[in-house]
Amino acid sequence: MKPRAGWVRWIVRVTAACVVGLVGITPVTMAASAGLKGKFEELKEPSTHQPGKVKLTEFADFYCPHCHMFEQSAVPMLDKEFGSKVDVTMVGFPIIPGKLPTAFEMYEQAKMMGKGNEMKRVLFRTIHKDRTEILDRLIRESLIKEVGLDVAKFEAGLASGKPAQALEEGKKWGQRVKVQSTPTVLLDGNIKLEAEALNPENLKTVIHSILSSDGKR
Repeated sequence: MKPRAGWVRWIVRVTAACVVGLVGITPVTMAASAGLKGKFEELKEPSTHQPGKVKLTEFADFYCPHCHMFEQSAVPMLDKEFGSKVDVTMVGFPIIPGKLPTAFEMYEQAKMMGKGNEMKRVLFRTIHKDRTEILDRLIRESLIKEVGLDVAKFEAGLASGKPAQALEEGKKWGQRVKVQSTPTVLLDGNIKLEAEALNPENLKTVIHSILSSDGKR
């Protein structure tokens, strides 16, 4: 099965594997907003849009298989389709119970040291392909070296508590915008796509629509 085909199949059937463990959540009905094409929810959040650019923020759990699929299939597709016009950033949003926060804190520390995307790819591979979930000091050392960072400085950064603080801030952001499953995507801070709306064609449609609207403003 090709990666993109797998992503399409996953998103169409909308599994419930990576859903926030809250009771009584009412699913949001996605609908097209005036001026933009595609299905999404427009939030009462400030827009961060800059002409000619779309900022895509993905709320994701490193232990979620669907987030891994998004990293493998959706991110390369977006890069091929839009290139530098779409800036992809991940926000750690742990929802699977019983997992240590180490992976998320490693990602935050790597972001602070300019290697966030590299660490993100390595962590997804380690957890889902290598089947290694316990990131002890020896495993961390190997991964830190792999992405080209200084081990001592990285570990000192982890111990500082700043990555843990950044993770908590990301979780609060996700809770504020009512992330109910992972992955969930925000475009320019206020256009939310989740579940059925996060299929490849709809995602591309919404992004193209945002970029096309620049000439009409």
